[in-house]
Amino acid sequence: MLRSGGQWLRGLRLPRFPPRGTPGRPRSVCSREGEGNPPSSAETQWKDRAETVIIGGGCVGVSLAYHLAKAGMKDVVLLEKSELTAGSTWHAAGLTTYFHPGINLKKIHYYSIKLYEKLEEETGQAVGFHQPGSIRIATTPVRVDEFKYQMTRTGWHATEQYIIEPEKIQEMFPLLNMNKILAGLYNPGDGHIDPYSLTMALAAGARKYGALLKYPALVTSLKPRSDGTWDVETPQGSVRANRIVNAAGFWAREVGKMIGLEHPLIPVQHQYVVTSSIPEVKALKRELPVLRDLEGSFYLRQERDGLLFGPYESQEKMKVQDTWVTNGVPPGFGKELFESDLDRIMEHIEIAMEMVPVLKKADIINVVNGPITYSPDILPMVGPHQGVRNYWVAVGFGYGIIHAGGVGKYLSDWILHGEPPFDLIELDPNRYGKWTTTQYTEAKARESYGFNNIVGYPKEERFAGRPTQRVSGLYKTLESKCSMGFHAGWEQPHWFYKPGQDTGYRPSFRRTNWFEPVGSEYKQVMQRVGVIDLSPFGKFNIKGQDSIRLLDHLFANVIPKVGFTNISHMLTPKGRVYAELTVSHQSPGEFLLVTGSGSELHDLRWIEEEAVRGRYDVEIKNVTDEFGVLGVAGPHARKVLQKLTSEDLSDDAFKFLQTKSLKFSNIPVTAIRISYTGELGWELYHRREDSAALYDVIMNAGQEEGIDNFGTYAMNALRLEKAFRAWGSEMNCDTNPLEAGLEYFVKLNKPADFIGKEALKQIRAKGLTRRLVCLTLATDDVDPEGNESVWWNGKVVGNTTSGSYSYSIQKSLAFAYVPIELSQVGQQVEVELLGRNYPATIIQEPLVLTEQTRNQLQKNGGKDKM
Repeated sequence: MLRSGGQWLRGLRLPRFPPRGTPGRPRSVCSREGEGNPPSSAETQWKDRAETVIIGGGCVGVSLAYHLAKAGMKDVVLLEKSELTAGSTWHAAGLTTYFHPGINLKKIHYYSIKLYEKLEEETGQAVGFHQPGSIRIATTPVRVDEFKYQMTRTGWHATEQYIIEPEKIQEMFPLLNMNKILAGLYNPGDGHIDPYSLTMALAAGARKYGALLKYPALVTSLKPRSDGTWDVETPQGSVRANRIVNAAGFWAREVGKMIGLEHPLIPVQHQYVVTSSIPEVKALKRELPVLRDLEGSFYLRQERDGLLFGPYESQEKMKVQDTWVTNGVPPGFGKELFESDLDRIMEHIEIAMEMVPVLKKADIINVVNGPITYSPDILPMVGPHQGVRNYWVAVGFGYGIIHAGGVGKYLSDWILHGEPPFDLIELDPNRYGKWTTTQYTEAKARESYGFNNIVGYPKEERFAGRPTQRVSGLYKTLESKCSMGFHAGWEQPHWFYKPGQDTGYRPSFRRTNWFEPVGSEYKQVMQRVGVIDLSPFGKFNIKGQDSIRLLDHLFANVIPKVGFTNISHMLTPKGRVYAELTVSHQSPGEFLLVTGSGSELHDLRWIEEEAVRGRYDVEIKNVTDEFGVLGVAGPHARKVLQKLTSEDLSDDAFKFLQTKSLKFSNIPVTAIRISYTGELGWELYHRREDSAALYDVIMNAGQEEGIDNFGTYAMNALRLEKAFRAWGSEMNCDTNPLEAGLEYFVKLNKPADFIGKEALKQIRAKGLTRRLVCLTLATDDVDPEGNESVWWNGKVVGNTTSGSYSYSIQKSLAFAYVPIELSQVGQQVEVELLGRNYPATIIQEPLVLTEQTRNQLQKNGGKDKM
């Protein structure tokens, strides 16, 4: 029995700093291997002006100070209310891993580990970094599938990762009970680091390069000035800063409240247990790899001659420190811990003892129960905040140690160069909005903590905290008829089911219960007419005497004529695709801009900042929540809608990409003739309160034509066949529009000097190294999703960006980036799916011509071409 003095521990008080680690052995929790004589804050130093003020002296804030100063920024000031590492850093378990189930965060993890490997040499400060590797163990077949899924998503990255057999696992971790183990996911170079020593090394580096780290220095007030600078007030004096960065950990909510922001963050309690020396561990000749039992939901690593074990209990059992949200963090809390509660993690302790039997006779010497800060989706919030000039955040780190190095570099590059170094929109603080209530945040934080080790399926949905206040006018009408997906707070139909069909959420790595219904919806749009709720679109009104000049500067496309719409892209200064929007010129100088739901505030922030920077006389209004959108598409779309209006909807009277204000059954609508399906269709923008009425009249009018609903899964299949790109997949801040095949929308010869124009000219002159292509695959019961490895001649040469099943040719279809020399039509490659390489062929795109192109060819007598 895992014990302490023969009894379970309850309420054990820990010393503030346990004994130091022994050189050459795994460190003791919170030991200061690299402490020596840590430099104290220089009390006599103070700066009245700063380029950047960082609030918070945990490992993330100190990493940002280090990177900014090292990159050459003068006047970097970090303010910490008590002492460095106070908060969540000092008691962290310090795990480091190359692995992340997402794509972009792999780059953050990779950079962090590479930095930590050389930090001691650079700063002279030991960091206590151990790299025995790590093994995630699979004890179920579906977990093995997950490992295969993650392997193809890692193959085109620099990270080393392997699936290993049980025999190899036992060789590397001989203390394991191997009865249930089917496979392992192994990352060489993973391990753990002493968080205190790491932070002190980063601090030494920051000071070396000229940053001022001031503590104790409590920030008491933040006052924005009209020129975009800030007055940061402390008991020691005031600092005027060109920008401020909130890196205050579980104090970040309090810092945000100083300027009227409610950051969706909540502290949760996380416990881990440290044992005394175990003879079998002491007898080992090399350090054990970090172990992650995913079904048991715990991590375990060697700690000196004992073991350290940390579980993630279920959302029903885990503890949220909700009083800190309602009453604030206790003023003196910094390097304190909560009372331990082993009953809460007993289930995981028993699983761990079964998996690692030597735990049964081990004594507990420490129980650490400390606060860590969660955002609703467990990912941190990193970057500039919409609506507040020169206010940046680096908050909400559930895994701050592994993120600290990479995020410090990422933010430093963004601040210095005016654009993110690579796409990381999943960390954008602007993914949340006014709909993100405290109740929602707590519900999602509970779910996210409890789901730490849940199987990560494609098309995953999580249901806690839903629905939010952000439901369209059709929610009550449609919720019982479809499977809803969550999009920036909105509920949007993914697919619809008919009587007798399996209506449950059935996630899988293979085709599942939505496959056949989505095929029916596809045929509905291609053969008849379908209706889709597009209300989650982000929508902005822009008007004013400088509106045309502003948009001409923002977008690489020309400004559409009054009454027309086009597809336009905002580029970064380096010529990457920051955003894709439709721009509708509704009346002279007045525009409606529409973007995807996930990039609403991401795009709005960019537009607002450019308007302020260029001193454009414009009015920008976010009308996302005011307007609903219905899409009507299919060969009978015109016939159905014409029944509801006296306005002529014929092809000559209402042209493709034209926009008009009209009424359908006396309901005011802004209609745009455009559809992401590539079929004849309109998007109908209307007051949100009119959604249900508009939907009803359209459905009633379309009975004769066999009208029905369709969802976003069918729309994705339709757009892929038409070779329509999607922002966030085929294009983002990692891609330029030329390699993404967006030349048609980029007007390098237009007079306006749009952002990224010069960089794009240089890219074109230099020539492309890769290109986006369309692939068909002959698979069995699995389809590409995006981010899979593309192989050629035994090597990984590229990656898919999105994929689906093509219901027209009954094969899988995918977009992929491949080297320019392999981008010719007919080129054979392979795409890795669930551990198998499937043959793929580059095809001439699009697979299916758009309705507009088909009509044009028919008018020109091109039936044979069609």
